[in-house]
Amino acid sequence: MASSYSTIKRKVDFQIISDWIDPGSRVLDLGCGRGVLLEHLNRVNRVQGIGIDSDFQKILACFKRGGTVYQGDIETFLPLFPDGFFDWVICSRTLQELECPAFIIEESLRIGRQMAVGFVNHGFWLNRWSVLRKGSRIQNAVYPKRWDQSPPLNPVSIVEFEAFCVKKQIRIRHSVYLLGDWKTRCVFLPNLRAGYALYSIAR
Repeated sequence: MASSYSTIKRKVDFQIISDWIDPGSRVLDLGCGRGVLLEHLNRVNRVQGIGIDSDFQKILACFKRGGTVYQGDIETFLPLFPDGFFDWVICSRTLQELECPAFIIEESLRIGRQMAVGFVNHGFWLNRWSVLRKGSRIQNAVYPKRWDQSPPLNPVSIVEFEAFCVKKQIRIRHSVYLLGDWKTRCVFLPNLRAGYALYSIAR
């Protein structure tokens, strides 16, 4: 189930992001993992891509895909770049694992002209129902592990992220909300009904 769920997500998520990015763009992928997104963007958009991740095994997998990738801490890595160095900075499924998300977003918008952000919506009704019914976090294809087996998480909802953008005077250029299947567009009550959200943001 988790594998099928992930495949569906990649297909839709990657298509949305690649539609936003112009061919030949300079792209930085934060938390690039095994480099699947960078590989897709290079194939479809011919981007000049760089990835960063802290997991050495994932770095190796990304390198084998032909990606330019660095192992290290995102918070330390971003200040090394000058203003506007990248056309796009991508933070897909990484936001909730960041220790200092506000700093990362603001630094990304300093070094990148635009930023693509995608995250699981913690305000999704199934997440709320699990806490109400069982008093614990939901376990599914998105959160397959128990709390004691999971990496540190800083869950965020659609309402919280959009309020942050208003507070920091960040422009939301595009927003896409997907239902719990991560493939069907959600146009009504996204904070309650959407399982996943994607944004294109800029200064």
